[in-house]
Amino acid sequence: MPPIISISHLTKTYASGLQALKRIDLEIRMGEIFALLGPNGAGKTTLISIVCGIVTPTEGVVTADGHDIVRDYRAARSKIGLVPQELTTDMFETVWATVSFSRGLFGLAPNPAHIEKVLRDLSLWEKRKDKIMTLSGGMKRRVLIAKALSHEPRILFLDEPTAGVDVELRRDMWALVRGLRESGVTIILTTHYIDEAEEMADRIGVISKGELIVVEEKTTLMKKLGKKQLTLNLLEPLAAIPLELSHWRLALKAAGHELEYTFDGNEEQSGVPALLKRLSELGIGFKDLNTRQSSLEDIFVSLVSERK
Repeated sequence: MPPIISISHLTKTYASGLQALKRIDLEIRMGEIFALLGPNGAGKTTLISIVCGIVTPTEGVVTADGHDIVRDYRAARSKIGLVPQELTTDMFETVWATVSFSRGLFGLAPNPAHIEKVLRDLSLWEKRKDKIMTLSGGMKRRVLIAKALSHEPRILFLDEPTAGVDVELRRDMWALVRGLRESGVTIILTTHYIDEAEEMADRIGVISKGELIVVEEKTTLMKKLGKKQLTLNLLEPLAAIPLELSHWRLALKAAGHELEYTFDGNEEQSGVPALLKRLSELGIGFKDLNTRQSSLEDIFVSLVSERK
């Protein structure tokens, strides 16, 4: 099955000389949730803006559902819904009017049943006659999503969709995203909340300084780059790690009361039992132990730090 979005040799250099994107190659599969992570200024919004036809690329080719975004702009754009970071909409319009108007911008005939479904899915139906200016920040963000879905796109871009909204609304939005994916919509999101990407995404791309430094299945990425840590709460504090334990990657924490062992997942079978046996032989006792798996945030920070 061909990718629903194909990006080849994409670059963007602004008149100031700033190279925002450096030869990006990326394919996004139909029906997946793809999370694009990166620090501020990494190029996330520039990349999204190019695919959505808002920013003109310097070089490269981008297709959306088989349509070239430059040569066949109108057809490509009709396949895409965009929920921007900024809350930009007509504050004096009603919810119903602004969402219906967005559908009309794509030359589609009115479809009140579709608009009603979108508003109900977003818990906006009771607010349909309210003016945008009277809504809370969270409700305004729901309206942006409704506008993006008004023309029944096959691809939905969510640029920091839950920035500044409360926890309850974040949960509602992610339930909506899952529902959209189940209906066949491809979701591409950027987020500062890495826990969201960890929970929601099928694949993850990390962008830093305009370069796409990794694209992996989420589970593969976490297995490949994730570490595990075993923390032992010692019965007696250690002033230093004994030389006899130099074979293991150990660190003393909590003023010598904790011994931390970092290991790869595939070392688990041999590393941990051997360490515990050696500690017993050396008379180093512990009263408790726990393990933790590196989170996606740990991996993200390490990847970006390597590029500094």
